[in-house]
Amino acid sequence: MPTDTRPANGQFATTLQIVSTVFFTFLCYLTIGLPLAVLPSFVHVDLAYSSVIAGLAISVQYLATLLSRPYAGRTADAWGPKRTVLCGLVACGASGLLVALGGVFSGVPWLALLTLIAGRLVLGFGESWVSTGAIMWGIGQVGPSHTARVISWNGVATYGALALGAPLGVALNNAYGIKAVGAAVALAGIVGLLLARMKRATPVIHGERLAFRAVLGRVMPFGMGLALGSIGFGAISTFITLYYASHHWDNAALALTAFGLCFMGVRLLLGSSIQRFGGYRVAMASFALEAFGLIVLGIAPTGFTALLGAALAGAGFSLVFPSLGVAAVNLVPAQNRGAALGAYSVFLDVALGVTGPVAGLIVGAYGYAEVYLCAALAAIAAVLLTLWMSRNAHVGQPHDAASTAKKAAQTATSS
Repeated sequence: MPTDTRPANGQFATTLQIVSTVFFTFLCYLTIGLPLAVLPSFVHVDLAYSSVIAGLAISVQYLATLLSRPYAGRTADAWGPKRTVLCGLVACGASGLLVALGGVFSGVPWLALLTLIAGRLVLGFGESWVSTGAIMWGIGQVGPSHTARVISWNGVATYGALALGAPLGVALNNAYGIKAVGAAVALAGIVGLLLARMKRATPVIHGERLAFRAVLGRVMPFGMGLALGSIGFGAISTFITLYYASHHWDNAALALTAFGLCFMGVRLLLGSSIQRFGGYRVAMASFALEAFGLIVLGIAPTGFTALLGAALAGAGFSLVFPSLGVAAVNLVPAQNRGAALGAYSVFLDVALGVTGPVAGLIVGAYGYAEVYLCAALAAIAAVLLTLWMSRNAHVGQPHDAASTAKKAAQTATSS
């Protein structure tokens, strides 16, 4: 496979292929974003459950994502990414129907809660299969030398959908109720399913499949850094609406929008910094900025200051996944890249799954602000972990995202 020396129009065509594939990730995360700012308040206020249960109702999705992520990666390797994405989109649409049923059963709180939790579990399955499958589908279309670009654009799709979905879900809920939010989620899944069926599949790469445990061991250091940096996002997505409400601030959904917009802006404007400065340096700078934003959010005296903190946290979190993830994916042979991506993403799922209930306990004991200050400490720990990894990287076995991306490109050139 020759090195990519195509002119600008060829680069544009490559980008268009990537965007048309990660659009399915956009629709998947739109189904996540629509109920994200609505469900905590619905569970806590309308159904009268505690803040811990409200956090659990959100975080149980990440548990399902965690449990299904290894299968998503191996399915993408064995069945092909297209089939993986199709299965995930069916689950995303089905979760919307369960959210709508949760609204129908609101007069019976325990039944409504169980229905919502079932919807979150189904959505977690859909998230892992669509997000993993879409990345591998994109890489299969444009080649492994563009892995960083595919991962970066996939992140833009992810948080762009969250930024759009959160306020849209609030607007739908305020105008028509939570049943309308569920209907919108189901519609997004159906649209994605119809579009994905029309897109061409990529061939399955055959070869020896490594055991998931072996793949997990290779990506573990990178995954631990990802997990520590993901706690802040989990705290913001789960409790930002209740945090605003506790201070009687308006427009809590805008904090999620600010997080998502800054995330996308940094991905689009500074994504090439990974190749210029190296994955370790970019990761450390990203964790430090995220920690600063979380501190601002935790000590914010006004809603606007909290909005600024969320925006800074989003900018910091933006390059965490690709700066460490490109290296993780390229640590294994091509036929195992889906498994590597799934194993790496497991750490994100663990962090998000644990954050909700643990943060709920912190809220009950201390308050909402302390949740974000604890998340800032986790981001600082990620800086130290990444510094340790960079100092212990072996010469000739680069763990740097830029180096591994270059190595992948050279491998593709020689094949």
